[in-house]
Amino acid sequence: MFSIEHEFDSTVITLVDDGSTPLQEDVIINAFSECFTIEQFDARTDTVMRITLSPEQVRDLAAALNLPEGVYQLPAEGAATRG
Repeated sequence: MFSIEHEFDSTVITLVDDGSTPLQEDVIINAFSECFTIEQFDARTDTVMRITLSPEQVRDLAAALNLPEGVYQLPAEGAATRG
């Protein structure tokens, strides 16, 4: 299950683990014009862990989810080429 909310300066996507146990904490993705942040609460350390990705890294991640094993480079526009 997931939700999408549009804030003033970002889009917030929350991914809820509704699979079988053990369940993971919610993942919150903030999409800003200059970067994307991914956050998840870590119960072991009682802190929120955050990583920041550039728009290019998110583009590469989206492409990688649908490609076989290998090393790729995406051109500015177009399909992935094997490197």
